[in-house]
Amino acid sequence: MNKTKETFLISFALFSLFFGAGNLLLPPLLGYNSGSDWWIVAIGFTLTAVVIPIFGIFAHARLQGNILDFGNKVSPRFSVVYGVLIYVISIAIPSPRTAAATHEIAIYPVFETAPFFTSIVYFSLVLVFVLNRAKLLNLVAKFLTPLLGLILVLIIGIGLLSNEALLTDGRLKIPLVEGLLEGYQTFDAIGAVVVGAVVIISLNFNPTTTYKEKRILIRKSGFIAGLVLFIMYAGLMALGAYYGAQVEVDLDLSSEMQRAIVLRGISTAALGGFGNAVLSVLIALACFTTAVGIIAGAADFFKGLCKNSQTVYTITAIIACVFGVVVGQFNFHYIIIIALPILMFIYPITIVLILLNVLPEQLVSSLVFKWVVLTTFIFSLPDVFSFLISSKKLEALKSVILYSEFHLGWVLPSICVFIVVNTFQKFSKKH
Repeated sequence: MNKTKETFLISFALFSLFFGAGNLLLPPLLGYNSGSDWWIVAIGFTLTAVVIPIFGIFAHARLQGNILDFGNKVSPRFSVVYGVLIYVISIAIPSPRTAAATHEIAIYPVFETAPFFTSIVYFSLVLVFVLNRAKLLNLVAKFLTPLLGLILVLIIGIGLLSNEALLTDGRLKIPLVEGLLEGYQTFDAIGAVVVGAVVIISLNFNPTTTYKEKRILIRKSGFIAGLVLFIMYAGLMALGAYYGAQVEVDLDLSSEMQRAIVLRGISTAALGGFGNAVLSVLIALACFTTAVGIIAGAADFFKGLCKNSQTVYTITAIIACVFGVVVGQFNFHYIIIIALPILMFIYPITIVLILLNVLPEQLVSSLVFKWVVLTTFIFSLPDVFSFLISSKKLEALKSVILYSEFHLGWVLPSICVFIVVNTFQKFSKKH
């Protein structure tokens, strides 16, 4: 296949696999709340929701293995435990969440069907795609992504070119920080680790492609996918800002429902009555491609742990889809509540592993990996416990950890340990 064509196919696949329902719903509400400051929020959101995930793809381009390679410098045992946790969490939470979101936002308002029926049909189609593993990138890139992109461009383009759009006043105190935090809470870094592994294994179906060719191909694809993600996120935020005055949102509703109302409101304002039908297709596509990427990645991982057994791949895919049907019966908001304490534990470690794997080799020895990951783990625990128990002592502890109120208490300690360990190693070599 022509390298340029292959680059764009992988870029489209990455974009489609990244652009899940949660990410589709976030930008419009951010734009709605930020008003005239939407472009500042977009910058902050891009740093955490686009740049870090694309670094994850760059890390995969260097490692060209699977998720185990991300943590091998800490220890092989840690890497296995981390990989198992990532994929179990992905199967248990984000994958069923896509089905719940599809039902609540796209299917039920139109057809009023039961969640069980939606989940059965949804995960049956997911399973068909996942079991056709060798064709996954082409199926997603050639068919699903163009349709998803076309619908997004239609909504954004018509909306922004409309003369009726009116910019609203901003409601956010610190727009840049709000954008950073909302991007952080997309948990896209985990998506990068999972989706990147899917791309690597898909490329390995062509044994003639060299390590260097794959690295260049993946890096280019990641950059293009990141650029498209930025354009789409910024466009949706702009729509939220310009059409905010035409959408009424009940602040007593959950944040997820507020996001859905804003997105549905701006699509209706931009495309009229046709907007709801377009939105339903858009959400269903965004959710579906995400679920396919998660389950294919998990099946690949457990297949690799079991001596490349295709039977294990098939069984994992079936179990993941059945589990998705069961958990998909729960309310979308309920799934989010269960997910948060688990994600607060694993997400900071994932970000740290991504960043360490893209830094120059001379700065990231095995000792650096061990100490930085350990520090991240320790300083993430207060965030996890705060979701599980209410304690004055815990709140007092969090109050002395900088940025802990933003669930970022691990950041400065990890940076300090990174610098200290590198300084210690250089000093030791000189003596």
